Amino acid sequence: MATAIEAAAVRRAHALFGEALRGVAAFGSWVRDELGDTSDIDMLIVLAERVPIRRELYRRWDEHPLVWRGHMVEPHFVHLPAASHRCSGLWAEVATNAKLLYEGAERPGLGDHLAAVRCRIADGKMERRTAHGQPYWLLERHQSA
Repeated sequence: MATAIEAAAVRRAHALFGEALRGVAAFGSWVRDELGDTSDIDMLIVLAERVPIRRELYRRWDEHPLVWRGHMVEPHFVHLPAASHRCSGLWAEVATNAKLLYEGAERPGLGDHLAAVRCRIADGKMERRTAHGQPYWLLERHQSA
């Protein structure tokens, strides 16, 4: 069952983008149950390719900001990458700690893409590391000689 903020984020994304909305996933510290006093709530909002990812999308979202218990809901607007596209650290982070809140009917969809990224990680094609307390992703796992 969705929490109030999850349902509100999906309703808001749908109200702004209608049929162009392909998926919504929460990720980051809120999903990991590590929300700090100054943390925000990260939402991945997947849009149809016909919607350009521009600053205007963020301005539209910010016209009526979503706040939950003092924490801002921060959107991260994206398109689903092609299967052959090189995976980024953002997708790796989302794939390893996301809660899928909404998925459109198109296939492959957000859940399919996140599963494919998790397979890349499991196959050793991506590796999470930490430097000075900050995580980052290596796109190809280094092999020992």
